[in-house]
Amino acid sequence: MRPVISTDQMRAAEQAVWDADPDVDLMARAAAHVARHAHELVESGPIVVVVGPGNNGGDGLFAAAELAAAHQVWLWLAAGRAHDAGLAAAFESGCREVDAIEAMEALAGAGLVIDAFTGLGSRPGLPDAVALFAEACVAVPVLSVDMPSGLATDSGVGHPSFTAATTVTFAAEKPCHVLQPAASRCGRVVVADIGVDVPDTSIRQLDDADLARWWPRPDAVSDKYSRGVVLLDTGSAHYPGAALLGISGALHAGAGMVRYAGPAAPEFVLGRFPSVVVGAGRCQAVVVGSGWGEADESRMAAAAAHGVPVVVDADALLALPDGPRDGWLLTPHAGELARLLGIDRDEVESDAIAATRVAAARTGATVLLKGAAQYVTEPDGRVTIATPGPAWSAQAGSGDVLAGICGALLAAGLPAWRAAALGASIQARTAEFHPGPYPPDALAEQMPMVIAGLDQA
Repeated sequence: MRPVISTDQMRAAEQAVWDADPDVDLMARAAAHVARHAHELVESGPIVVVVGPGNNGGDGLFAAAELAAAHQVWLWLAAGRAHDAGLAAAFESGCREVDAIEAMEALAGAGLVIDAFTGLGSRPGLPDAVALFAEACVAVPVLSVDMPSGLATDSGVGHPSFTAATTVTFAAEKPCHVLQPAASRCGRVVVADIGVDVPDTSIRQLDDADLARWWPRPDAVSDKYSRGVVLLDTGSAHYPGAALLGISGALHAGAGMVRYAGPAAPEFVLGRFPSVVVGAGRCQAVVVGSGWGEADESRMAAAAAHGVPVVVDADALLALPDGPRDGWLLTPHAGELARLLGIDRDEVESDAIAATRVAAARTGATVLLKGAAQYVTEPDGRVTIATPGPAWSAQAGSGDVLAGICGALLAAGLPAWRAAALGASIQARTAEFHPGPYPPDALAEQMPMVIAGLDQA
């Protein structure tokens, strides 16, 4: 699990280092990492460094001083001022200062742009001249120091910014590196160790090692009940396909048994999935809501009566029963979460983590917010971000499949947060390994191969 820390947490962690040893030069350590990764990126041509007025600019200047031994380095002091010691070191090493026009002209032959304009805690957005330059960097790789300038460190909002091929950040990832759409501007994020201890954090991101370690696997004494029986009450006359999609997700995720207790005709279900048991019965988890078409309190009451964890998707989100919801998982997209909370969708999208925290605290259930980035928030406010996947998977029906996957994992005995994070991550990984416009049911059929490959991770 990779920790994600805020601006304030990073500053406090740095201050703790200086309190213990005032002579520690964290800037020199950061600059060395930036220079090393810049060497790896540049093939030929000069390096243009966009220098800001603060410590981020200082990191860039000291990196420029190291790079000047092997490369031609041009400095654009885009704010008209810069870190004094860093600037002196860069000039002493042979770096050349250019103005805005020269910096723009240099892009035609440049081998690399180092974006060291703004860093942690900076106001989002860019001055006009810097924004114009950032837009012009389409054919030149950009290495951003700490984060692409223009983004807000603690937000996923896609403010006007640089778009990096590589971002070198320090100690741990920050929210802008993992929250979409900002994360898409960061390129490959490298976390460099500069000797700062990472503080405890309530936000973390699942990685491939977690996916491999936590995915439930049968053993020699497993049977269909120990592997987990999941019951789905999904679909309707208007949306019968939702039943098949959720069933497919559950079966291909490895459920020991799938029961179907929804309104779809038995021959419709069994014609596609003959291993499904039609009708209610013993189960360890229930999936409801996908394809209902409207909120249905009677169907929800029947699901709750099983006394097992419930995955609540789509229309069922507006039919939540009173009473405890320990172990339950809600799986809204942004619009559904907005309706659940009685707010505008824009409010959810501008601060998705805050919205999921409100929903989880209010309902007592774990909340999986589906989208380009997928956030799993527990009632205590802890957030786990699922492994990201390609945009190809943004298709109708993907959420129905995901509900079935999560139901299978809940039935296998996983806590709701882990079932949600693993379910969203395996769907994303499957889409990544099979890029292109695969419909969600076709992707679900590829999941067993991806899951089998986790043993080799």
